[in-house]
Amino acid sequence: MKSTSVAGILLVVFGALILAYQGITYTRHQKIVDIGPFHATEDTEEHIPLSPILGGLALVAGMALLFVGARAKA
Repeated sequence: MKSTSVAGILLVVFGALILAYQGITYTRHQKIVDIGPFHATEDTEEHIPLSPILGGLALVAGMALLFVGARAKA
């Protein structure tokens, strides 16, 4: 399998995932108080938004790479 085909498949998969989830959510643990045996922490949920335009561009670029890889084979 050529490198253009592999790159195309990866871009199609990542583009589809970006369109499906539209962002990454993670939890951050922050220590507020640490006095002897007493510990207080705060959990905050952070969200990194990913634009659907980015997903669409990745999907189109991946399909173009797959097309170019298939034409180079023939």
